[in-house]
Amino acid sequence: MKVEIPQDIRDTAARLGDGAPYALSVIADRLTHDPDMGRPSGLPGILTVMVDGDLFEDCPDLAIGYVREPDRIRIRHLNRARNSESTESAADAGEPEDAPNPNPNRDSAPDPDPPTDIATDALTARQVADAWQRITGWLRRNAPDSYAALRAGAGPGAIAALESDLGIRIPVELSVLWLLTGGDDGADGQGSGCLPGNEALLTLDAVAAIHRRKTDAQAHQDTLDAHRPEDDRITVWKATWIPVVALGPADSTSGLYLDTATGHLGRWSRYNEPPGDDLDTLVTYLEEAADMLEAPALATRDRPGLVGGALVWLSAVDPAQEDRWQPLSG
Repeated sequence: MKVEIPQDIRDTAARLGDGAPYALSVIADRLTHDPDMGRPSGLPGILTVMVDGDLFEDCPDLAIGYVREPDRIRIRHLNRARNSESTESAADAGEPEDAPNPNPNRDSAPDPDPPTDIATDALTARQVADAWQRITGWLRRNAPDSYAALRAGAGPGAIAALESDLGIRIPVELSVLWLLTGGDDGADGQGSGCLPGNEALLTLDAVAAIHRRKTDAQAHQDTLDAHRPEDDRITVWKATWIPVVALGPADSTSGLYLDTATGHLGRWSRYNEPPGDDLDTLVTYLEEAADMLEAPALATRDRPGLVGGALVWLSAVDPAQEDRWQPLSG
């Protein structure tokens, strides 16, 4: 079994102490022989191995999260373990008996650049899953055409392949959402997605294509800006942006991206206008969409309604459908 350790995970290990990279390599070696040694983490598809830092010189207790696929294992998380989490040590997982002795003077000062806490990721995962299930539950009961347009969840392998293609670590909130659904093909006959403004969650193929196109556009812009003063240079795309939502299933002239550096959503456009203000996190965006469906009378950004069996938001009603659009009450 092949074990992949992304460079950002290796960099995190290096910041956690001189012994952390060695501990990571030992666990990776163990995973090649025992890929099921981890325990469920609370994140969909992710197993966690707890490492007793006392078995390695200059190494804190660690929590190592990984995804097991048919032909490989990919390390996804490396964090300092909280004391309550350190219930499974590397020795429990079969560490070699000749591991270095602990260093009694090991520095226990907080890491100046602490990695993401697994507990925080688990909370985010639950929030995304809960919000999306509220949306899909409403669609199933009230807008079957829109519900039928949602794709089945993508597999961990497809998400890992997309991550490799983008060259960006995909945040847990996006991974969880894509595990639940692989995109929105648009309600039959409507050509519209189920999110506010009738925007549509992108398929993974569309994410890759848009990211590639926008990255190429930025490279071209960088060439044009090479001899301009820094204040006059134009940013149309950043390496930390991942497209998530488009104007429609077949219309990527504008949409929302998730900035992995900030965790906030922003809007892109083919006209390359300067980015507007940050909107929401993905969690708050989905939660507000669910709130508007469940309590339309309290909706502020947009108002949901129905055209036949499809969800159609007021801001995107086709003039030809206005007489058929039925606002929701409640």
